Amino acid sequence: MRDFWRRFRRNKGAVVGLVILLLVVLLAATAPWLFPGSPWDMAGAPFSPPGEMGMLLGTDSLGRDVAAGIAHGARISLLVGAVSTAAALLVGVTLGAVAGYLGGIADDAVMRFTEFFQTIPSFVLAILLVAIFTPSIGSVVFAIAIVSWPPVARVVRAEFLSLRGREFVQAAEVLGKSRLSIVLTDILPNALSPIVVLSSLMVASAILLESALSFLGLGDPNLMTWGFLIGSGRSVIRLAWWMSVFPGIAIFLTVLALNLVGEGLSDALNPRLARQRGGAA
Repeated sequence: MRDFWRRFRRNKGAVVGLVILLLVVLLAATAPWLFPGSPWDMAGAPFSPPGEMGMLLGTDSLGRDVAAGIAHGARISLLVGAVSTAAALLVGVTLGAVAGYLGGIADDAVMRFTEFFQTIPSFVLAILLVAIFTPSIGSVVFAIAIVSWPPVARVVRAEFLSLRGREFVQAAEVLGKSRLSIVLTDILPNALSPIVVLSSLMVASAILLESALSFLGLGDPNLMTWGFLIGSGRSVIRLAWWMSVFPGIAIFLTVLALNLVGEGLSDALNPRLARQRGGAA
C-alpha cells in the first residue's frame, strides 16, 4: 500500500484531481449545512448576478440560489455516478468472468450478447430507457448501468482469458477447489487493477450522461441536478450567463478530476506502463 501511494503521488495531475474530487465530495456532504432548506426555494430576486444580494453565484429566473443548486446537485451527480457504476460493474464483471473462465459456448454467447448492446449508441439507448420507464432517479441509474457494462465485460473477459492458464489457477484446480472459489479468490483479485481504473472513468462518464439526460428534461423532476441547471439557463444565456456557466464548470472540474485520478490509479497499479510512458515522453 505504501508503494502504491508513492507511485500515485508521482503523478502530479492525479494528486490535483484527487484534491478536486475530495472538495466536490466535501461540498456534497456539507450541502444541507451550507445551504439549509430546499434548493428549489426562492432565495432572492430573479436574475441577480453573482455577488449581488448576498448570492455568491447569483440566482436563476425564479430567484433560486445557483450556489445552493450546485451544492445539492453534487450529491445527485456523485450518487448517480457511484450507484450506476457499481451496478454496471456487477453485471460486467459477472458476465466477463463467465465468458473468460468457461470459454467455448459460454464465451460466444456472452460476447454476442455484449455486442448487441454495443451496436446501439449509448446515449440513444439511455434516452429510450428513461423515456420508457418515465424520468426518475431510479430509471436514470438503470439506464446508465445498462449502457455502461459492456466495456467492463470485455476487459474482465480479456483478463480472465490471460489468467486462467496460469500455474496458480491450475494448482487450485488440482487441489479440488470449486470453479466459483477459483474465480472469486484466485483469478478476480489478480484482475482488479484494470477494473479499478476503468471504474473511475465510468463514474465520470455516468456523471456526464446523467447531466445530458437532465439537460434534455429526462432527469428526475423532483431533484436538483447540474444538468437541469444548465438546461434551465440555456434560453437566457445572454441575460444570465451564470445560470449555465457555473454548473458547467462544476461538471468540467468533477469529470476532469475523475479522469486524472483514473490516470494516477493506472500509473500506480501498472508501474511498468507508467515507466514506458515516461520513457516515450
